[in-house]
Amino acid sequence: MKLTIGSRGSKLALTQTHHVRDQLRALHEDLEVEVEIIRTTGDSSGSSLRSFGGQGVFTKELENALLDGRVDLAVHSLKDLPTQFHADLEIVATPPREDVRDALVAGAAYDALSELPAGAVVGTGSPRRQTQLRALRGDLELVDIRGNLDTRIDKVARGECAAILLAAAGLHRLGWQQHISAYLPVSDMLPAAGQAALGLQMRGDHPLRAYVAALDDASTHQSISAERSLLRTLRGGCHAPVAAWGRIEEDQLVLDGRVGHPSGAPLLHARHSAAPDEAEALGAQLAEDLRAQGADSIIQKGT
Repeated sequence: MKLTIGSRGSKLALTQTHHVRDQLRALHEDLEVEVEIIRTTGDSSGSSLRSFGGQGVFTKELENALLDGRVDLAVHSLKDLPTQFHADLEIVATPPREDVRDALVAGAAYDALSELPAGAVVGTGSPRRQTQLRALRGDLELVDIRGNLDTRIDKVARGECAAILLAAAGLHRLGWQQHISAYLPVSDMLPAAGQAALGLQMRGDHPLRAYVAALDDASTHQSISAERSLLRTLRGGCHAPVAAWGRIEEDQLVLDGRVGHPSGAPLLHARHSAAPDEAEALGAQLAEDLRAQGADSIIQKGT
């Protein structure tokens, strides 16, 4: 039997996809697995994501390839995948999650966010990071950057930015830990919904669905389901300054959610917990809590 995996062409995307490929090969000796690179809108444009939509720009072409049968499986970074997609598709598995924290990349000059001087230029294109960073250090100058990880890291090496913020998970998966100056605690910088997790997406009726589903990690799946339910209920997308972090603690699914004003204040926060099998309801409940605090008007201003 043969299974074709669709992947973006970036170094990180291919590293993640090859890891999934190797896991499938190890688990199913009768399965022939190959990878096909699919170029997405987000990869093709050098513009800011906000200038051409953002929602689904790294996933739409992969989903189209699933629907027309060019590939059998798509490997997504879950934070890029919209919370609503074609009814014939589903997230079949979420393998164990990587480190959810954000990382400060500042070269040899600084070892902590607190060490950056007033007015230092910090690069990040994420509204979620920008709002929380302004709440922490309103004296910094934030600039919108995008591109592959090595492109962004080069901005620090060339002196265009004093520092940048990146997801630690991507640096870990590439073996680039040496670039990390410091990890930001989740209490200061709550991650994006789905950050550090992979989503393995297929047609729901695909005959090899069970082969891929064997890679699912239950606790990751439950945590991600709660986070994405929160984001979906708030109608937040790539441009929304919304953060979410779900995890299992003492047999309970705990979910934190945060919505930040573009100026850094107010920074709304809420936490709820529930049984792990109530993930969808937990996300919706937390979203309503944040709405009661004024989340809707903040999200409208930030998008």
